[in-house]
Amino acid sequence: MKPGDELTPLVKEPVTRVQLVQYAGASGDFNPIHWDPERGAEMGLGGVIAHGMLSMGFLGQYATSLAGPEAVHRLKVRFGAMVRPGDVLTCKGVVREVDGTRATIDLWAENEQGDKVTTGEAEVEIG
Repeated sequence: MKPGDELTPLVKEPVTRVQLVQYAGASGDFNPIHWDPERGAEMGLGGVIAHGMLSMGFLGQYATSLAGPEAVHRLKVRFGAMVRPGDVLTCKGVVREVDGTRATIDLWAENEQGDKVTTGEAEVEIG
């Protein structure tokens, strides 16, 4: 890895409502905006939206696929846009900096329209 390297993307399967219910069970976040379209509409969201932490989890999976689970030292993200059932997210990254055996990677998940729904950075051990 060297600064400026674009990393191999990770394309996720379309987000499903079943996946959101499963994630609610795993995370304990049963907010109805994540599974009940009527409640999502009442809240002005236009329907169901995915948990923000789900897209963060995708970026965590991406970071570990790049460097290995034991090599990820830090993951920090910011949520930028809503993710809805049916969205296909692609995780992408660019190496920002390499300092000895550590690299800082700018990473993001984007939807099919190219909107960055979650952005962040990971610090990973290399070599």
